[in-house]
Amino acid sequence: MIWNTNPELFTLGMFHIHYYGLFFATAFVIGYSIIRKIFILEHTPIERVDSLLWHTMAGTFIGARLGHCLFYEPQIYLADPIRILKIWEGGLASHGAAIGVIISFLQLFDRMSLPITISCFMIRMGNFFNSEIIGKPTDLPWAVIFQRVDSQPRHPAQLYEAVTYLTLFTIVSYLFWKTDTKRRVGRLFGITLVGIFLSRFLLEFVKENQVQFESQLPLNLGQMLSLPLIAFGVFLIVRAKPALEQAQPKRKKNK
Repeated sequence: MIWNTNPELFTLGMFHIHYYGLFFATAFVIGYSIIRKIFILEHTPIERVDSLLWHTMAGTFIGARLGHCLFYEPQIYLADPIRILKIWEGGLASHGAAIGVIISFLQLFDRMSLPITISCFMIRMGNFFNSEIIGKPTDLPWAVIFQRVDSQPRHPAQLYEAVTYLTLFTIVSYLFWKTDTKRRVGRLFGITLVGIFLSRFLLEFVKENQVQFESQLPLNLGQMLSLPLIAFGVFLIVRAKPALEQAQPKRKKNK
């Protein structure tokens, strides 16, 4: 398959609308709809959804931007910190986004699992349309030639991740709506973290390194940053207790 799609969707005056931005924005719209439905069913004041949306957008975007700048190219951005604000140059890191969301909403981990997984799917589709985060060369029949990069057939690594995250979204949705998993606080989010970053860790083996210094490392930066998030996810799964058990204080035995 030959891929040579222009990453720019259309131009509106001085604004250049890219596929990546469209997918990124769509992820928040879908996430908002999912969380709104959950809040309505749980009789939570709907006004909180708007606050949740803006805090999540801020946590995701700021975390993703700082994650890219400080994890992948610290020598460039620490030497010229003002470039961190130049978001039009590109550069967002999913690990930073994960940290940003975690810091923003500890108490909403489980319910945020649904929009997070569908957002991951949307973002990787945006990467595919941008011909970025490409895979290593391969002779497999479903290889893609990203003509904006070079003429080598490569793993469509973005699509591998996109399909993985869409599958994870389906699993998490089933667990949330059809089982009592959400009663065990933290378990659903733990499953989400393990699913996202274990997949990320494994798929990095078929992806090109994003920065040059990674070739000198035993694992690339994406894999090393995934390990603590996988461990944290396992911790959440193991320690999860039913909501009522967590909420109720232990009663003293009568003697």
